[in-house]
Amino acid sequence: MRALVTGGSGFLGSHLVQLLAAHGHEVTAPRSAEYDLTRADDAERLFDDVRPELVFHLAALAGGINANRVAPGRFWYANLLMGAFVLEQSRHHGVEKLVMLGTICEYPKFAPVPFREDDLWEGFPEETNAPYGIAKKAHLVGGQAYRDQYGLDVIHLLPVNLYGPRDNFDLETSHVIPALIRKMTSGEPRVTLWGDGTPTREFLYVEDAARGIALAGEQYDGREPVNLGSGMEIAIRDLAELIAELTGFEGEIEWDATKPNGQPRRQLDVTRARELFGFEATTPLREGLERTIAWYRANAAVASA
Repeated sequence: MRALVTGGSGFLGSHLVQLLAAHGHEVTAPRSAEYDLTRADDAERLFDDVRPELVFHLAALAGGINANRVAPGRFWYANLLMGAFVLEQSRHHGVEKLVMLGTICEYPKFAPVPFREDDLWEGFPEETNAPYGIAKKAHLVGGQAYRDQYGLDVIHLLPVNLYGPRDNFDLETSHVIPALIRKMTSGEPRVTLWGDGTPTREFLYVEDAARGIALAGEQYDGREPVNLGSGMEIAIRDLAELIAELTGFEGEIEWDATKPNGQPRRQLDVTRARELFGFEATTPLREGLERTIAWYRANAAVASA
């Protein structure tokens, strides 16, 4: 099929593009410099040029706690518009299937653990990433509305925190794993981390995530959102100690409790993905971290830039 992957030159998107091409699809992965998906005319031009049959919407403005705190309005605006324009152009161009990528940030701050898709509306998201999470949540509502009114086959996936080769290692905008790897391989004697280390997070290796997205695109056609994760949680303090071990960092880890922790716990119930399209994560956290650290060390100059 003619497949369009928005965000296809990014971290997750580049892995998905490789996988789809290996499956025989004709894949287009436009760059934002060519098509600004926050503009209706650029979105229309992209769909006119590509005429896709299958669309994966991965393009997003995303980052860690600090990035969300610095630019909450931009995170809400850009993500909301990109998803809305992709939905409308998919309808207008008769796309056969649209896969919308949501986020674990859509869940309520105090959702019961493990997070089940049915609990998605049981409260407000964690404050530091609520604008981003709510923008993505609007895509779920929009996708269901387009399914009901126009018959568009659109599905919504909720991935947990991702990590792996080609991740964003910029200390201002990166998530926790790449930030820890970069700090602990910098040669500095002390690493200062936000919060107190008690929150838990779940992580999914990027190649597993790409496989799950591709499987959903092939085998799932339902209106209900589906979690994508490993089903395993780890405390940030334990994660920091594990990365210190794997990188050989022997310095001091200092916790700045004046900075926010973010959501207290994150762990997904991954039953629905297993039952509906046979997805299960296969990469253990330690193995995935070893691969990621090795990639960063081999590509440190490019990754840091």
